[in-house]
Amino acid sequence: MLQKYFALVAVLWTTLSLSAMTGGQPEELGNVQWNRKMENAVALSKQSGKPILILFQEVPGCMTCRNYGNFVLRHPLIVEAIESQFVPLAIYNNKGGADAKALQYFKEPAWNNPVVRIINESKQDIIPRINGNYSALGLVQGMIHALDLRGSVPPAYLEILQQELRAQVTGTEKANFSMYCFWTGEKELGQIEGVLSTRPGFMDGREVVEVEYDPLLVSLTDLTEKAKEARCAGNVYVDDPNLQKDAAMVVGRGAVKNTSRFRPDGEPKYYLSKTAYKYLPMTPLQRTKANALIGKGVQPDALLSPRQLKLFTAIQNNPKKKWKDTIGEDFEKAWNACMAIL
Repeated sequence: MLQKYFALVAVLWTTLSLSAMTGGQPEELGNVQWNRKMENAVALSKQSGKPILILFQEVPGCMTCRNYGNFVLRHPLIVEAIESQFVPLAIYNNKGGADAKALQYFKEPAWNNPVVRIINESKQDIIPRINGNYSALGLVQGMIHALDLRGSVPPAYLEILQQELRAQVTGTEKANFSMYCFWTGEKELGQIEGVLSTRPGFMDGREVVEVEYDPLLVSLTDLTEKAKEARCAGNVYVDDPNLQKDAAMVVGRGAVKNTSRFRPDGEPKYYLSKTAYKYLPMTPLQRTKANALIGKGVQPDALLSPRQLKLFTAIQNNPKKKWKDTIGEDFEKAWNACMAIL
């Protein structure tokens, strides 16, 4: 049985690696290494117990198809989740042969915008097909829903990414809190559920932490209460009159002020910056939570993906390489820069 499984893996790896080796991966497929044979995907699904994630894609495709490949299927954490939690399978919807047979089997239209289906080893849908939603959030939500329905625990890094992507769609709020030490403030405020990012700086002559938060997960009232408990709410700076009233209920009207010019500090994520983790690309929420954990003496590895952890090991083992501080850098750009160094 094991010999048969390893033989299947070898066949799949050859299939997946061929386009990458020849530089022939179409942009519509992003950076995911896709299987192109339905029978191989089904066999691997049966052996591994992983569901199959099918991308029905027009290749070469229209702008929507190219954007999906370039802006959704190139995010390193999305790529990792597809390749590690699922059996990836790409079906071209504008080709004949095996692709056309797969389209016919699933009753998918030809010459269509991207469609994602997540199915089991019996080719049955686990979740409703993802159609008309060409966002990273739509795909991540679908993957997490499918894993939940299969009884698998979605990886923490994927749930963190979902929280960030959802907040970008539904909207965020910002507030500034003054305290005796903004490095401590970042540590304390960064661990609060619903806080997406923190930034230390100065406002009105005081040390403050600018907090971006998801109002669907934490209200300003609750955020201010937690900040006050941590001695991080000497003053609350916010402009919206309704939010000012919410904050005043906790700290009093005299401690609530309109925002003024924010001057960022030169050492953001202080605790993170004193470790080798500063060289590791992270999303803003990962970075915020990691800084808070390190400030409390806890390693942040539970927040990271297996590939991030592998990269961090390489960073630690190769200190002479020209690793760059990634704090404040775009995650995908920083990731690609690290891959270039490796």
